[in-house]
Amino acid sequence: MTLTELRYVVAVAETRHFGQAAERCFVSQPSLSASVKNLEEELGVTLFERGKRGVFLTEAGEQIVAQARRTLEEAERVKTVARQGRDPLKGVLRLGIIHTIAPYLLPDLVGALRRSAPEMPLDVEENTTATLDRMLKSGELDAIILALPYEGPGIETVPLYEEIFRVVAPAKHALARRKTVAVEELDAGELLLLPVGHCFRDQVLDACHEFSRPPEAGRQGNSLETLRSMVASGLGISVLPATALTPRHANALVKTVEFSSPCPVRRVALASRRGFHRPAALEKLVGAIRGLQLPVKRL
Repeated sequence: MTLTELRYVVAVAETRHFGQAAERCFVSQPSLSASVKNLEEELGVTLFERGKRGVFLTEAGEQIVAQARRTLEEAERVKTVARQGRDPLKGVLRLGIIHTIAPYLLPDLVGALRRSAPEMPLDVEENTTATLDRMLKSGELDAIILALPYEGPGIETVPLYEEIFRVVAPAKHALARRKTVAVEELDAGELLLLPVGHCFRDQVLDACHEFSRPPEAGRQGNSLETLRSMVASGLGISVLPATALTPRHANALVKTVEFSSPCPVRRVALASRRGFHRPAALEKLVGAIRGLQLPVKRL
């Protein structure tokens, strides 16, 4: 069994025609037919039914073609890894980012990488910390950007930046007239949060454990932008990170209020598997992030 034979089988399955499959593979039809026949004899099964109405996959053929596609994809991936080994800044970098960072980091990061590493496009997965953790450890992602603390066997983290939290309130809310507010002054009954499972929700509740009263059940939005809109509508107050409060995200119906010292913060880091084969790609990514004009403290 060879990769060439598997390519021929997949071509026949997709075209349903030996002649068209041969043209696609740039070989003669007799040569392709002979290779498919040899593979059938080696496997001991018939892959295709040949008749006047055309060529059809047998039940065994459907399963074998599906496996052949996966095998060819993996073989191509071997070539990709080899190319990236020769030049780690060439080829896709599979990057995971949590929901509360992606919208505020990616627009500028993509532009920076297009300039500094134009042949290293990002394949981005935006998800929760738990899902990104699983995907990183299984090899589905090359690196992830998330909030600390985060650790695990065989995982390395590089701190990127630290950003403060701020209170956001409706423009006509009493807090909107304040320059600063202490955590213990906030009424958690007004607080709008992300759903359970988002680490930013936990960070807000951990940082603001001295609320004047406990948070109520419910009252949540599925993204920081949804929370901002809910605040703008007058439904309540919320807490957002500094990167979500730049001028491009401003809303005239929402006012931002600083926390009095000590201000709640979060630390953001890049995590990867120890020994990842493209360290130069990760270094380029870290450098690009640290070079962005963000309202953060670089680490």
